[in-house]
Amino acid sequence: MTKKYFGTDGIRGRVGKDPITPDFIMHLGYSAGKVLASADWHLMEGKRPTVLIGKDTRVSGYMLESALEAGLCAAGVDVILSGPMPTPAIAYLIRALRLQAGIVISASHNLFEDNGVKFFSAAGSKLPDEMEHKIEAGLNAPIETKPSAQLGKVQRIDDAAGRYIEFCKSTFPYHLDLRGLRIVVDCAHGAAYHIAGHVMHELGADVVTIGVQPNGLNINLECGATHCATLQKAVKQHHADLGIALDGDGDRVMMVDKQGRSYDGDQLIYIIAKHRQQKKTLIGGIVGTLMTNLAIEDQFKKLNIPFLRANVGDRYVLELLQEKKWHLGGENSGHIICMDKHTTGDGIISALQVLYALRDTNKTLAEFMRGVSLYPQRLINVRIPQTFNFNTNKAIKTVQQEAEADLNGNGRVLIRPSGTEPLIRVMVEGKFKHKVNFWAERIAETVHAASAS
Repeated sequence: MTKKYFGTDGIRGRVGKDPITPDFIMHLGYSAGKVLASADWHLMEGKRPTVLIGKDTRVSGYMLESALEAGLCAAGVDVILSGPMPTPAIAYLIRALRLQAGIVISASHNLFEDNGVKFFSAAGSKLPDEMEHKIEAGLNAPIETKPSAQLGKVQRIDDAAGRYIEFCKSTFPYHLDLRGLRIVVDCAHGAAYHIAGHVMHELGADVVTIGVQPNGLNINLECGATHCATLQKAVKQHHADLGIALDGDGDRVMMVDKQGRSYDGDQLIYIIAKHRQQKKTLIGGIVGTLMTNLAIEDQFKKLNIPFLRANVGDRYVLELLQEKKWHLGGENSGHIICMDKHTTGDGIISALQVLYALRDTNKTLAEFMRGVSLYPQRLINVRIPQTFNFNTNKAIKTVQQEAEADLNGNGRVLIRPSGTEPLIRVMVEGKFKHKVNFWAERIAETVHAASAS
């Protein structure tokens, strides 16, 4: 059954437009509360379910937080508010506090005009499809407020940041530290602004933080994991050994070396996997996505490391990891999941796994990647009307076939809808850069013309 509102990463959209409106979000909270209140596992001793709400630094977070809080309380669900916290921090705190669910108000790497809501289960992982369907099914029901004595209560947790900082540090080996390293950390003016720098500093690094002055409007603005140029400049300016860039909600990471070269999620996963293979701690293989660079897949073959591709979206990576009982996977966008460390993608913890590899081997990022050249890859996002179906368009199919014939086995074409925005993502990858650029632009133009007609 198709979901109307939930995408690959919760519900997301432009603030003030359906579904990111106070009225809808209050109904969403109420429906989610009803689903939680009807579950069997919370009935022990008649206790009510409790939900943790976290958010990033967008100005609209205050409004949406209040709306969710009202809906949940009306359904008789208790609420704990953490304030601005990275998405993976909420996933951790749910388990640490033995709560029934968690909600993050964030649009991840998007700019401040967008916002969204994503849910986590009691296990600290994304809600299963079954629960998302139940929540959607209840959205049109009128809000029937519980009697006053049964309304949910709200409290704030004051030590959330400290708890999460200690959790992150616990994933780095106790016999190692980061002393002698100067690290620039770009927090994208997002939810990790008061977290990431402290983690690195308490592990011994000399830390320079940027992107740590959120004002509600500057999240992800020319900074963070989606705009590494700012970090590259800062690393050179401060003569740092490396840089770490997170996105607005702290679940993505990119890194930069002292020469200013950037390393994406594919490369960081490769470094972690290669180090774990050397340490004989790699469990099974690696899960990538349809976007994973072919050169990385080729390298895994040379290392005899099994590799599988999931659909784009960290939830699909997680599902395949769980199915195979493997521990490591992720996306080139910087979503990296280390199942032995956390239940979800975590930018800080993923960076620490890379730092472990560097400190343990006394190698640099470039030395780990020596001999690995990524295939040229071009991604173009084409904004489309919500109702446009590219799968049935003959012009798009024709140009895709032409591109694949011209690449002749030396590349690939991927055309897919975004799971979080009204976009078609056109990706062309191949050995020859001029062909990659030519076909990416031509396909994108075809998609744009087809969606406008």
